[in-house]
Amino acid sequence: MNVTELARQLKVPTKELLEVLPELGFDIGKKAIKVDPAQAEKIKAAWADYQRKLRAQEHLREREEALAKKEQVIQEAGEIIIPPQITVRELSGKMGMPVTELIKILMKNGILASQNERIDLETASIVAEDLGFRVRSEEETGGPAEEELDRVKKKIEGEKQLKAVPRPPVIVVMGHVDHGKTKLLDAIRKTHVVEGEAGGITQHIGAYQVEKSGRNLTFVDTPGHEAFTVMRSRGAKVADIAILVVAVDDGVQPQTQEAIDIIQAAKLPMVVALNKIDKPEANVEKTKRDLSDLKLIPEDWGGNTVMQEISAKQNINIDKLLDMVLLVADMEKDRITANPDGLAIGTVIESHVDKGEGPVATVLVQNGTLNVGDILGMRGENYGKVRALKDWRGEDVKQAGPGTPVKILGFKYAPAVGDILEVPEDPKSLKPVKVRAERKAMEEMVSQRAAAEGETQAQFNYVLRADVLGSMEAILNTLEKVDVPGLVVSPVAKGLGNITESDILAAEATGAVVYGFNVKAPVVVEELARDKGVEIKYYKIIYELFDDIEKRLNEIIKPEVSVETIGWAKVIQIFIKESKYLIVGVAVTEGRIEPRTKINIRRNEELIGEGEVEEVQIGKEKVADVLAGQECGIKLITKVKLEEGDSLEVYKEEVKTKEIRLTVKK
Repeated sequence: MNVTELARQLKVPTKELLEVLPELGFDIGKKAIKVDPAQAEKIKAAWADYQRKLRAQEHLREREEALAKKEQVIQEAGEIIIPPQITVRELSGKMGMPVTELIKILMKNGILASQNERIDLETASIVAEDLGFRVRSEEETGGPAEEELDRVKKKIEGEKQLKAVPRPPVIVVMGHVDHGKTKLLDAIRKTHVVEGEAGGITQHIGAYQVEKSGRNLTFVDTPGHEAFTVMRSRGAKVADIAILVVAVDDGVQPQTQEAIDIIQAAKLPMVVALNKIDKPEANVEKTKRDLSDLKLIPEDWGGNTVMQEISAKQNINIDKLLDMVLLVADMEKDRITANPDGLAIGTVIESHVDKGEGPVATVLVQNGTLNVGDILGMRGENYGKVRALKDWRGEDVKQAGPGTPVKILGFKYAPAVGDILEVPEDPKSLKPVKVRAERKAMEEMVSQRAAAEGETQAQFNYVLRADVLGSMEAILNTLEKVDVPGLVVSPVAKGLGNITESDILAAEATGAVVYGFNVKAPVVVEELARDKGVEIKYYKIIYELFDDIEKRLNEIIKPEVSVETIGWAKVIQIFIKESKYLIVGVAVTEGRIEPRTKINIRRNEELIGEGEVEEVQIGKEKVADVLAGQECGIKLITKVKLEEGDSLEVYKEEVKTKEIRLTVKK
């Protein structure tokens, strides 16, 4: 057997084979041309052992390098605070390491998780501690929100001791979807939200005020449980009183129970509005029994839960409901006070970036008075300066006192719902807004990905409305896990309850699809969607919703094209020149050359054209590949006129079509 053929079978350059053979005990000489078949078989067996040894040494080297890197991380590690759940990307930011490295470490521990997937505190702690970090949970430390809340509470109490005067009570309305929350808010406000927004008269800022018996009441009109839960989880106790809306024709439903749990966890006094008493199928007594089973005993049954029968649609007993709210407020009057003369403190209840106004937020002032020109401080950082204040009617105001909701223009950055705003005594004490480690890691990852792709990412925007928080979180968590290069999946709006006009307008502006899960859209909203060309999809089964999104994502993702350079060759002789192909002799200088591969043709290091290798031959025999150090003939399809000395870069191009599969997080 020829030594060159043996080298080809072993996939090694002939020169390298001849140099290594003496180490393996085969002294055939560095200029040998042939070996006998029996010896060739022994060489093949010895070569396989030699390769296994090299691989073992390489693995050992990799382990040693990984250990050294781990020791370096441990030496540099400090203390990190981890919340009950954290995404892989956020954890990598906290530990100051590339997200890809963290994913590898998780995989070695048997955890398959993408960068957007959440892992629990226990898992994150094990990994972080293994890398030498001292881990403390947010709950153990009280968390930044708890620390902030404790400090703000002390400050407000201190202000009250200086001067405590009554302020408007803050009320939040909660209840099961379609039980009449929006209708009740409309009836109280005497202005229909939908009509007002459509006509551009009323600006929905997440809260509004009404007057009853000469007293102001502030209603927080947020997207229901989700926003309220976020605010409570951030330690921001916004509301003083909760109105629980229960439809007497439908009784206690899952979201009713969820609302009760949230209200009780926040330790809020509650007024139950028994709605839809005008309906023929109304059953007030059954609804009271259902509520009694949940330990909400009506006052007329000997309990202490205030209940009022109403019809929001027919405007029946709305005044009586407000009287009940004022009665509860009087019982809590010692708690519903503030010092209007102090520096303003408030909580963000709504936040977004407006195309014309920039970052804006609605803040519920809880103490002091907020004025135009005040500096906006949050967590000791400078978020901007009050450029303008607008009340819930959209009218400009110069100041806002305790218990007043106000829309603020002048933020440098949009704050988060639940953030606490403080006007500082000394504006110079505020620091510039810091870019958090997690955000830095994310931005770095995004910029690296964009640079690698070198093209605009595909975008899938959606609006999600669901009946209960659990369903919404399950859907959002699953879509958050979609991690495909070149594809961004973004919720442009989300919330609990029926689809609103603002959802349609948001979808129109961003080209989003609106999904309603166990909810619907009022007729006026569906008409607006038709006018705006916005698609609304309704689902009651979560898998069917995911099937629709899967189909849409798979239609917009682009095939992934990977290019791998497998070798270099040099043209040494040109045998045949045809109009569409050439037969040339080449010497493989690096890697290998194979049939059905592509080439870039370079002359004096300048790219002059491209082509495709159709066949590869050694002598008259077609072969599957030729390795570095060997010569061969190739049939080359190209229109370039090759010359001796030209360099050929040989590469493979693989097109992969990724298919997205969505699964519900169990």
